[in-house]
Amino acid sequence: MGANLGDRHGALGAAVAAMDRLPGTRVQRVSALYASAPVDAGGPDYLNAVAELATTLPPLPLLQALQALELDAGRERPYRNAPRTLDLDILWFGDAVICTPELTVPHPRMLERAFVLRPLADLAPGRVGDAALDAVSAQAIHRLEGAEWARLDLLRFAPEK
Repeated sequence: MGANLGDRHGALGAAVAAMDRLPGTRVQRVSALYASAPVDAGGPDYLNAVAELATTLPPLPLLQALQALELDAGRERPYRNAPRTLDLDILWFGDAVICTPELTVPHPRMLERAFVLRPLADLAPGRVGDAALDAVSAQAIHRLEGAEWARLDLLRFAPEK
C-alpha cells in the first residue's frame, strides 16, 4: 500500500482499518512504514507499507474491494502512475498464479521496486532474497516507523466512521 497525496499516514492507517472490516478478512500483520521517492512517476514522496491479510474473498472480489477503498480515499486515475491518495495492490494471493486483464498475481512489477520489497521483506524475509533487494538498492527508501504505526492492537476496538 502507498500514498503520496494528502494525509499519507492517515490514509494508510485508515486503509488498514478498512481492510480489516472487509467481509471475511482480517489484517494479520503490517510491515514498518517507509518513505520513498516516486518510481516512474512524479509528485511528492510516498509512504509505503505491506499488510498481510487472511481472507475468504476470492482474488477478483478482493481486488474490487481494495479499489473501492481507494476510491473512498479520493483516488483518481487521470493517467498511469499519477500521484495518489491511496494505492492498494495484491502482491501475492497464497501460491496462486493469476493472469487476467484485471489482475496479475504475483504482482508483475514488485521485484523492480524497493518500496515494495523492503516492507515485504519485513513480513516475509524468506520470500524476498538478498539478490532481489540488491537489484533495487539504488532506489532511495528509508524506514520511518516500526509496525506499531498501524496500531493493530487498537484496530478491532476503533469505532467505524
